[in-house]
Amino acid sequence: MPTNYLEKIYAGYLGMNIGIRLGAPVEPTIWTYERIYNTYGEITDYVKEFKNFAADDDANGPFYFLRALYDDATDRDITPNDVARAWLNYSREGVGMFWWGGYGVSTEHTAFINLKKGIPAPQSGSIEQNGPIIAEQIGGQIFIDTWGLVNPCNPKKAADFGEAAARVSHDGDGVNGARFFCAAISKAFETSDINEIVVAGLAQVPADSTYMKVAQAVIAFHAANPGDFRACRDMLERDWGYDKYKGVCHMIPNAGICILALMYGEGDFNRTVEIATMCGWDTDCNAGNVGTVVGVAVGIEGIADKYRKPINDSIVMSGISGYMNILDIPSYSKELAILGYRLANEECPQELLISFKEDEVYFDFELPGSTHNMRLSNPFFCKLKHSTERAYQGTGSLEVMFDRMTRGEQCKLYYKPFYNRDEFSDERYSPTFAPRAYSGQKVSMKIYLDQWNGNETLGFAPYVRLAKSKQDLLQGYVKLVNNEWLDVEFEIPDSQGDLIDEVGIVLESYTPAKFKSLGRIFVDEFRIYDKAKYSIDFSKQAIHFGCVTPFAHNHGAWSLVDDAMYLMTAEPSEAYTGNYFAKDYTMSVQLNPQSGDSHMVAVRAQGAMRGYHVGFDGAGQVSLFKNDFGYTKLTGCNYEWKLNEEYEFTATIQGNLISFSINGEELLKYADDTFAYGMYGVSTITAARTYYRNVKFIEI
Repeated sequence: MPTNYLEKIYAGYLGMNIGIRLGAPVEPTIWTYERIYNTYGEITDYVKEFKNFAADDDANGPFYFLRALYDDATDRDITPNDVARAWLNYSREGVGMFWWGGYGVSTEHTAFINLKKGIPAPQSGSIEQNGPIIAEQIGGQIFIDTWGLVNPCNPKKAADFGEAAARVSHDGDGVNGARFFCAAISKAFETSDINEIVVAGLAQVPADSTYMKVAQAVIAFHAANPGDFRACRDMLERDWGYDKYKGVCHMIPNAGICILALMYGEGDFNRTVEIATMCGWDTDCNAGNVGTVVGVAVGIEGIADKYRKPINDSIVMSGISGYMNILDIPSYSKELAILGYRLANEECPQELLISFKEDEVYFDFELPGSTHNMRLSNPFFCKLKHSTERAYQGTGSLEVMFDRMTRGEQCKLYYKPFYNRDEFSDERYSPTFAPRAYSGQKVSMKIYLDQWNGNETLGFAPYVRLAKSKQDLLQGYVKLVNNEWLDVEFEIPDSQGDLIDEVGIVLESYTPAKFKSLGRIFVDEFRIYDKAKYSIDFSKQAIHFGCVTPFAHNHGAWSLVDDAMYLMTAEPSEAYTGNYFAKDYTMSVQLNPQSGDSHMVAVRAQGAMRGYHVGFDGAGQVSLFKNDFGYTKLTGCNYEWKLNEEYEFTATIQGNLISFSINGEELLKYADDTFAYGMYGVSTITAARTYYRNVKFIEI
């Protein structure tokens, strides 16, 4: 394993997301190569300023499909079927994840329907099943970066993993693109020489394939014309263009662009993603793929701050878990590194293991330049950056300089554990969110004051902000002590059914105007942890990206009616929320069935295909089901229930024991150890109409 493995992953994953963000505003088909050039000329920076960059399929796939290593391939190499199960489990059918462009039009949509209809992988993505045009679109190349990141310095193994994943939806050159990029990413861990990286990638591609031929054409053109990438782009248009390779977004023309960007970028990360974007066609996919390769190759120091800073260590996604859809890049880089050690059968360093906590928020600021998506409310008074000058432990911290603040002037330093729709500029791939901070949890951090000027030391108040009312819940001001670390810890107060969208501290100056406060604070070891206890009041919720906050819906028509969440559906439907990794808890909801025979709650749900569901199941029946890619009834009992009556459902899961009560009367108790953690929510397995009110959740 490389000695700088974690940092290389961090740079590669940042590079992927920088490329995606750079290329997304000029995606086809509206944006042609000529239109990009005539509008922007030489692209040397982001062409749009997003409030927050919304979800993108190029990021969704590499994150969610890798979950196959947790769900099925826990002690062996992956198979196409493992990844196919991740497709079915983590996608909300018809929304998010990837482009749902229609069967026989979108390769991913086609493969999903095939899987749902019982056509297994790899047949689901084969040329035999779908024909060569659908099978050789670009998706096999764009969802695979993480397979290269978890297989460093082993191009053959990385390519094999990439192929297994790509064969769920692709075949032929659609798979060759996966093999090339996984191998190239893997090779980039041991060399920054682009020629060596490209050679290693192509060594994993069949010599007689069209993918190889377009790559060789670009390499030969570059050798003869090394200073003119636009001339090479003209050659690709002439000899390998979209007019020759049909479908919406074929692999071959875009493979040519990727090789072009790598060769003409000459190992310069910034120039490489810029060229990939300026060349048009599938801009975000191409820039994202080459961004991963060159990001790993050059490391953090090779990525310009102008590209890194707007990312601010965070992306959002649009899978079925609103909790996992809010991703902290340094934390995820650690997770990938841990997986890499596992796949290599090597012992993972203990300091890496203890620095990653999947079920809580934990920021140690150890990775170079990391900010963990911490933010400031007032950039006039304060400036934020990563620091290696001072740390509570380790080598890194977050530095906030406060500049000439006077009495009463304030600035917030905070983390975003939840997003509202108005915090995004567009609707890309309909992300949906469950908060990463809840009432009852604890927040802790270490704060060091280095004050240069002012006759009073700076003060602060811990706070959280409510998402609907925008009210700040302050915890009381504390004066910092100059040149000392201060331990800060507080419990998140009851949000009274609202959600929490900011967690942090309010900095305030106590210095009169003639003195002015000037100096710095350092923040380290930021955590949000411990047991949650909260409620969800639907009068304080909204519909964002087509979902009732804070739920992710799969099937059905969901709305807010009379301070309730309302479902109307003709098919099995679910709504999930909460910490994806929650283990032992009690959840309750007031439920009013209007029509249909199935009205349930879900616990330890790990996606659309995994979890427990319990509640009304036909006339006079209550049943507990296990959904493990198909529903199995575990137990049940008689219970006379009626439509249009209010019932309080309470489900408790602790260890392997599941209990279920209605209106305080325990009806079912059953032991099963299939699922050790998961979300909670509401569901039905038949057509139904139902009202839901007053959700309550308590971790045990």
